[in-house]
Amino acid sequence: MIALLHRLAALVAATAAAAALAQYPSRPVTLIVPFAAGGPTDTIGRLLAERMSRSLGQTVVVENLAGAGGTIANNRMLQAQPDGHLIAIGHLGTHVLAPAVQGLDVDYVGGFEPIAMIATNPQVMVSKNDLPARDLKQLVAHVKANPGKVSYGTGGPGTPSHVMAVYFGNQLGSALNIVHYKGAAPALQDVIAGHVDLTFDQAATGLAQVRAGKVRGYAITAKSRLASAPDIPTVDEAGLPGFYMSIWHAFWAPKGTPREVVAKLNGAVREALADPAVKKRLEGIGQEIPPADMQSPEALRAHHRAETDKWWPVIKAAGIKAQ
Repeated sequence: MIALLHRLAALVAATAAAAALAQYPSRPVTLIVPFAAGGPTDTIGRLLAERMSRSLGQTVVVENLAGAGGTIANNRMLQAQPDGHLIAIGHLGTHVLAPAVQGLDVDYVGGFEPIAMIATNPQVMVSKNDLPARDLKQLVAHVKANPGKVSYGTGGPGTPSHVMAVYFGNQLGSALNIVHYKGAAPALQDVIAGHVDLTFDQAATGLAQVRAGKVRGYAITAKSRLASAPDIPTVDEAGLPGFYMSIWHAFWAPKGTPREVVAKLNGAVREALADPAVKKRLEGIGQEIPPADMQSPEALRAHHRAETDKWWPVIKAAGIKAQ
């Protein structure tokens, strides 16, 4: 009799869970953006949230929760109820670099349920116009011939541009003279003004300055050329093969979110990315939509782990810390 009651209770619980999943989402979904309104991550998040609302049949509400390189938002997600009504957008900086430079003992790869990668934005190598190097091979030779003398502007300690500078020096065996700024924009402005030799900036912003003739562009840090800048070669083509870094964006849910809920969210993301209007707006801000095989939760987790395995040793070996 007791065994029968246990089986009945389990059946009732399973039925209730199935009913809840069938009704998902039963209320508006909140999308946490780990930065202030108006930046690129916020722009991408709001664009996707608007289109996903149509697919999900519920409004996706954006909530900005800025601070500590995204770790405040991530802490909120780590403690959230895993019912799919709270999700988050993040990128290479928030989910790979930040925990390393802040010395956090947190497994971000296994600590969240991946939903989908939504956009990628490689870096573009740029320099002041009067630097003698005219192409990437000449730039590499120039840096090697002047160890520690070629100045490089970063967006701040522990930012992607800082990590990239260290990685570049490691690959060439010749360190750069790293100069930190309070953001990528002032670093790029000092390159334009000729006060700093070099920086790596997101293609979404750096390419506009290349086209305007304010800086010299050398290469895109990706395997393929950008549709928005087909005249800029890749690092493979320009002479530094395999030197990749992209500020990729993705969506995550709290760990333990039911697989069916993740699948529904993933489907909404895929529909959004296939929408011509969404594609046009993303491309307009320099974002590349990942291919279909990279839009699955499994592909995102694998990529997240590969990026962690690639960048954490660089950060640890260089002693890069947040300030």
